[in-house]
Amino acid sequence: MKTLICIECPRGCHLTIDENQKVTGNGCPRGIQYALNELNSPTRMVTTTVKVLSEQWSRLPVKTSHEVPKDKMFEIVQALRKTEVKVPVYVNDVIVSHICGLDVDIIATRTILK
Repeated sequence: MKTLICIECPRGCHLTIDENQKVTGNGCPRGIQYALNELNSPTRMVTTTVKVLSEQWSRLPVKTSHEVPKDKMFEIVQALRKTEVKVPVYVNDVIVSHICGLDVDIIATRTILK
């Protein structure tokens, strides 16, 4: 048996998943899907920073364009440790395409002009 707190809506339902993957405690249908996804193939957004060659800033905040498998998060962060970005860079610029062979890009979340 596994317990989770649903984050699909503001209610924060306390979900319980039994051995047969039956979900209880959900206040809406989205809770069932959230619990099953979290149990079988959890995903997360990755947010971190990369080195930027700038006069004003040393790090550029970035994030994944979509959620990635939870077990790939460390690999993605490790790959980004070697990344350097030249200015100017704008919000939503693609910093790395198809990170770690996934169909996910790394995008800038801040504009840095110099």
